[in-house]
Amino acid sequence: MKVAFETLGCRMNQFDTDLLKTKFGDKGYEIVPFEDIADVYVINTCTVTVGGDRSSRQAIYQAKRRNPNAIVVATGCYAQVSPEELAKLKEVDIVVGNTHKAELIKILEEFLEKRHEKVVVGEIFREKEVKSFDTVLYFEGVRPFIKVQEGCNKFCTFCVIPFARGKVRSVEKERVIEQVKILAQKGFSEIVLTGTQLSQYGWDRGYDLYTLLKELIKIEGIELIRLSSMHIKEMNKNLLELIVSEEKIAPHFHLSLQSGSNRILKLMDRGYTKEEYAEVVNFITGRRPLTSIGTDVIVGFPTEDEKDFEETYEFVKELPIAYMHIFPYSDRPFTKASRIKPKVPDRVKKERVRILKELDSKKREIFFIKNKGKKLRAIVVEEDRLLTENYIDIKREGFKNVGQLVEIVI
Repeated sequence: MKVAFETLGCRMNQFDTDLLKTKFGDKGYEIVPFEDIADVYVINTCTVTVGGDRSSRQAIYQAKRRNPNAIVVATGCYAQVSPEELAKLKEVDIVVGNTHKAELIKILEEFLEKRHEKVVVGEIFREKEVKSFDTVLYFEGVRPFIKVQEGCNKFCTFCVIPFARGKVRSVEKERVIEQVKILAQKGFSEIVLTGTQLSQYGWDRGYDLYTLLKELIKIEGIELIRLSSMHIKEMNKNLLELIVSEEKIAPHFHLSLQSGSNRILKLMDRGYTKEEYAEVVNFITGRRPLTSIGTDVIVGFPTEDEKDFEETYEFVKELPIAYMHIFPYSDRPFTKASRIKPKVPDRVKKERVRILKELDSKKREIFFIKNKGKKLRAIVVEEDRLLTENYIDIKREGFKNVGQLVEIVI
């Protein structure tokens, strides 16, 4: 049978899709592009925003139009949070939540034998382990991603992720170290540690991210360790000191802000003020001036007025950040913010997104100019294309040694 996959949303979903492809391939299924005619379409859905829901449904409709006789499987976060909503779609044959994603092949085969129900979703908060199908790795070209953590214990009022991914589960420290040693022996020089909220790594096991990093930087052959998204209040003094003093830690960090208004931050239950956020960012960039700091900003959170938005704009404008991801607020199932009123009109949110995107373009340009003439390490991700340690994507002829870490002048 031919199986096609479509992935929406974050790298966690991409990680899971890659593992599913491997498992289906090992079982004798033929993996084909999503654009091809397939017998089975697996849509790994996203639900972090209304747009994620909409894109997931569109992918489902496309699959069924492509082959009306195909089995369409909806899995992932949308499937976990709103299974009955997806089950009502005539285009969906099976709904499999994140709790049962690792058993998808078995569920599919039992369904084909008419021995399984349409909806297979369990209680996500009962999950105790990272279900990674016997591996914690996936690859983005020459860059291995190591999934060390899943879930989030921080219930921000706008965020549905804990309901989709559950509470924190961490991969054992020893297992991560073993995997990184194997990667080093195979010649990989950069690794990326990833998770739902990386700064919560180890909370369920009695240790923390700092403890893991202290071991990983000792491994010979690994020259660059890149970290995924972190929360500033979960970064203790030891971790902060390590990331600004250890050259093996890539000077590239994603630290979500969400708002530059203290009033809105309190409503979001983020646990910090904008002044505390700025203190962390300025500490990092003060010690490592070429550090790329990315952030997320939500516009149009319930009750956000012009004063709140202006505070956010001015705050971000002055911050030494390199880029922003900007999202219009949308109500999500189970969240406290969905009950906060008044709501901000869509036209206002759209305009605020536009304004911040213009600022984002300026921030990126300022950061690029700041790097001109500077010597940086970069990994050759494909012929004549490099990614610097501080996350600048560069096209430059003459680099054929894919996978190697090189020094360049910007």
